[in-house]
Amino acid sequence: MSDYIISVILGIVEGFTEFLPISSTGHLIIVNEFTGFTGEYAKMYDVVIQLGAILSVVVYFREKLFPFFYNRSTEEKREVWNLWFKAVAGVLPALVIGALAHDFMEEHLFTPTVVSLALIIWGIFLIVIENRKHSSRINSVAQLSYRTAILIGFLQCLAMVPGTSRSAATIIGAMLLGTSRQVAAEFSFFLAVPTMFAASAYTLMKHGYKMDAHQAGVLGVGFVVSFIVALLVIAVFMNYIRKHDFKIFGWYRIVLGIIVLAYFWGIK
Repeated sequence: MSDYIISVILGIVEGFTEFLPISSTGHLIIVNEFTGFTGEYAKMYDVVIQLGAILSVVVYFREKLFPFFYNRSTEEKREVWNLWFKAVAGVLPALVIGALAHDFMEEHLFTPTVVSLALIIWGIFLIVIENRKHSSRINSVAQLSYRTAILIGFLQCLAMVPGTSRSAATIIGAMLLGTSRQVAAEFSFFLAVPTMFAASAYTLMKHGYKMDAHQAGVLGVGFVVSFIVALLVIAVFMNYIRKHDFKIFGWYRIVLGIIVLAYFWGIK
């Protein structure tokens, strides 16, 4: 199979899964195994391609994220800057813990078995959380305190285990800390921007200089595809959560985790 075709497939998978609580990294690892797209370049690709999906957040939420556009008042500009400051505060735990644990995680945990178990465990957890009576005291991102933002950032670090899902960890964590479902999803998206920029920059510094022209072209294709698909998914997802809970994603995780676990155990 052509590398460019594989890149289109991975771009679609990444764009579709990045913001749903089902683990984009886990899905990429599984698809990599089936397509034979593995090795050091594939590991770098799986991180950097996520930046394409993350850029779709900046485009979709541009009115909330750009302080100098749309004839904002001074107070409105202050609110936008506060949003960015909270997102940066929330990413600090990941920067510290990620720097310490990244190489260990990449070497020992990026396997289909770990992904499958994480999908199942967090799928069960997602269903349990949604079955509880949920009362929200934080109904807008502006109401988030810096303390809450940093706590959500610590919970985001759980997603360093592939299959956990950064979106699942931050959305579930935010809801447990008292946010509404929509606020949890929005802040999860906003927090993804500095998180994935940092992760991509680190990965490119570590591996990027080894890329040749062909590899750069393959990465570029996946980047663009993931951006386009993610932009469409965000619009659908934000409309979905206004009327529905996340249980369907929990069941999806459990079923997929069992299928993948059975497959890879069965071929050994």
